[in-house]
Order: sequence, then C-alpha cells, then structure tokens
Amino acid sequence: MVHMAAQRAPRILSHMPRAPLVARPLRRYSEVIRSPRFFPLWLSQLISNFGDTIHYVALVVLVFQLTGRGVAVAILVVSEVIPSLLIGPFAGVIIDRLNRKAVLILADLVRAALALSLVWPQNVYHVYLVAAGLSAGSVFFNPTVQAVIPELTTESQRLAANSVSWSAGRLVQIVGAATAGGLIAAVGTRYAFAVNATTFVASAVLITRLRIPPVIARATAAPGSKIAGFWRDVADGLRFALGSRFLSRLLLVQALAWFAVGATGALLVVLAQEHLGLSASGFAWLIGAIGAGALVGPLIPNALARDYRSARWLFVPYLVRGAGDVLIAVFASLPIALAIMFVYGLNTSTGMVTFNSALQGIIPSEFRGRVFALLDVSWSAMRLISLALGAWAADVVGIRAVFWIGGGLLALAGATGLALIRDSDLRDDQDPTLSAP
Repeated sequence: MVHMAAQRAPRILSHMPRAPLVARPLRRYSEVIRSPRFFPLWLSQLISNFGDTIHYVALVVLVFQLTGRGVAVAILVVSEVIPSLLIGPFAGVIIDRLNRKAVLILADLVRAALALSLVWPQNVYHVYLVAAGLSAGSVFFNPTVQAVIPELTTESQRLAANSVSWSAGRLVQIVGAATAGGLIAAVGTRYAFAVNATTFVASAVLITRLRIPPVIARATAAPGSKIAGFWRDVADGLRFALGSRFLSRLLLVQALAWFAVGATGALLVVLAQEHLGLSASGFAWLIGAIGAGALVGPLIPNALARDYRSARWLFVPYLVRGAGDVLIAVFASLPIALAIMFVYGLNTSTGMVTFNSALQGIIPSEFRGRVFALLDVSWSAMRLISLALGAWAADVVGIRAVFWIGGGLLALAGATGLALIRDSDLRDDQDPTLSAP
C-alpha cells in the first residue's frame, strides 16, 4: 500500500492548482494544521520546543553557576550524547513493539519529573544525571514522532506536516531563547525548569487526544522467550537497515555528513570571535540569521517540488551548505556572514523536511522506530567524534581550517549521496528489502 500511494502521489501533485509560490505552501500548512488527527501532535511539539529552549539556556547557566568552569559545560554535552548511543538501538525495538501513544506520553511525563527536580538542584552531578535522563526520554520521544506522522497524515500531507512542524519549531526556539534570557535574569533558573516541566505535562495531555493505529508486526519471539525475542528484534532492525541497498548507502552518506557538521556547528562561536571579530551580541546575529533561514527553508520544496522524493532534494543542500562553511571562513564581513548563515539555515531545513518525509513514506511501519533510532545513534556518535577532533584541530591548524575541512567533507557527502542514490526517486519499490520484512 505504501508503494501504491507513492505511485499515485505524482499525479495528485501534478494536478494541483498553480497558486502563487508562497500562497501554495501556506495553504498546505493551514490544511494540515487544521487536521484533527495531526493538530494535537503539532501543538504538543510546539509547546515542548518552547520549554526545551528555555530549559537549555537555563541548564548551561546553572552548570556554570555551580562550577564556574567551562569544561563543566563540555561534560554536560557528553552526558546528553551518551544516552543516545547506549539506549538508541533498544529504544527502537520498544517503539516498534509497544503502543506508540503510550511511549510518547510516558516519555513526556518522565521528562517533566526530571525537569521539575532541577527547581531544587543539589549539585552539578544532579544536573548531569537529569540532562542524561532528559536525553534518554528524547531517544524514545523523537523517533516515535517520526514513526507516527505517516499514520496521522496522507501522502499528500506528509511534506507539509514535516515542514510546518520544523518551521514552527524554529520560530518557537527564537521566541524561547529571548524569553529565557529575560526570565533567568528576573527570577533565576529554577522557574525556567518549572516552565519546561509544565510544557512536558501539557504535551502529554495533548497526545492523549491522538488516535494512532497499532503497529501490525510479525512475531519474532520464540514461545516463552521474551528476552530472546527482544534481541531478535534488535538484530532484525539492524539487518533490515544494513541489508537494504538504499538504507545502507543512506546511513553511510549521513554518517559522513554528520561528521562534517558536528564540529562546525559547535565551534561557530569560536569562528565568530576569532575570524569575524564578533562579540556575544554579534554571534547572536549569526544564530538569528540561521533561524530566519530555517523558517523560510521548508517553503521551498512545498512551493517548487513537483515531487520531493528525489535524491537531489536530499543531497544538493549538502553541497550548498558545504560551500557556505568554506566561504564563511574566507570572508570576514558581517553582512556576508549573515547572508551565508541565512542560506545555511535555509538548506538545513529544506534537507531535513524532505529527508524525514521521504523516509517516513518508504519504511514499513513496523520498522520505523528502529530505523529512526538508528539514525539518531549515528548522529550522536558522529557528533561526538567530530567535536573531539574539531576542538583538537582548531588548536593545531586554526578554526578557519576546521570550517574548510568540514565544508569540504559535507560537499563530499552530498556528492556521494547523489552518486550512490541517484537512481532512487523514493517512490517505486526499487529495493525489495524495503517492502519485504
């Protein structure tokens, strides 16, 4: 049925009225937001993103207040990455086995309790444990959201659903960051954590309104052997991803791309100070430009793509963003840097919404949790390695060279993706392993 829907989609898209370029995607956004099946999930993500942004700012401030050491913030990042590496493969099985609505609600409620505990922080180790726990909750929540979006939308709505979620989330992050600064300055960090806990509870309440169809999966466990069945499901998920010609190549390309951007994303503040000569407020302008681009980016495939399920929509943004990483390390002008960062956000958001929308359409429901969890594990591992090597390289060869290398690797990832997956338009059953679990 996935493939029948995919084959029908191009005809549906080609007969849609040719509205103005901006009006068309906005109309699609409005239609999907007004869908009673999708609206509760969209609103829950919006509220949760607002709380997460406030929480993140408050968490960094609290760690620095408790320790006064920059290295403590680096340890905080590590404590957030490790749960994804350790739990991700097993979280995918749980997402595919259990009631996904229950997984979403439980993840929200556990994270609410953890965030609330920081209203009374004990010490920095308490903060690290809470950060790890919140990250573990996200390891369950985020892949589950990716797994259920296809169940709550039609094929023609999927790109708009991912786009409006992404764009609204970026807008909320911008507002949340501004709110966090004023809130923390006025009343301290504890109220910021209380706000985040409240948003998790509100998200859980909204998710109770969702009607998510149960996953129909084949039985893999031997009678009386639940543990063996669980491990068999883990192995089946890996075999499905690595045995698929398309997914195995995609994982390779994504690993290279994430390795390329892990260091440049984290070290942008260093480039802003050492190369562009910007203060903290100037760096904020760069982040604002990225946010503005991220807001606009999803409009592009919705307005221009006759069918977004093409390798070009997935990997050309890597080429453009890779060129941007190189150029921002060449030019020292703030206006040029702002323009590059705007395009940076534009391409990142365009690539993300088309990537998620395409994968949601071709991966069978019973494997979505494991595949998206595996992608999260790959992202976390590559980010950690990239951060370590990037920090070392910045000291040895300079921050500009780090961006030149990162940009070159990202462009290489884009070119590799176009070469390896150029014959896949993500519509037809070109890879039998995607439809034959």
